[in-house]
Amino acid sequence: MTTFHLTVVTPDGCAFDGQAERVVCRAIDGDLAILAKHGDYCTALGMGEAHIVDADGQRRRAACMGGMLTVLNGNVHLVATTWEWAEEIDQARAEASKKRAEEILARKDLDEREYELAQARLKRALVRTSVH
Repeated sequence: MTTFHLTVVTPDGCAFDGQAERVVCRAIDGDLAILAKHGDYCTALGMGEAHIVDADGQRRRAACMGGMLTVLNGNVHLVATTWEWAEEIDQARAEASKKRAEEILARKDLDEREYELAQARLKRALVRTSVH
């Protein structure tokens, strides 16, 4: 299959830099897949599962928590706020975070900001537990 150059970077460094057959991730308006020869494109990323199929056909799953994706002249750059490969996710920690968020959301005295923060924490935990 035809490949393209993909770079995935985070504030912590480079998570992937090489040839890929496909990258699939969640944009703010739905899931998208980028293949070789995709037209120039730019979008904001949402929270969700992502995966890369590398040049050898190996599929690697990750949790992606926001960022930007650009396709320019056949090169794809994904700048993620957080990118965690499935094998790096601490399942017990993700489950504990999910439980804490659910406990906070069950309280009746939350203001709007506390509620939004707990919702975001829950969503991140759900993405991590589904990817692991």
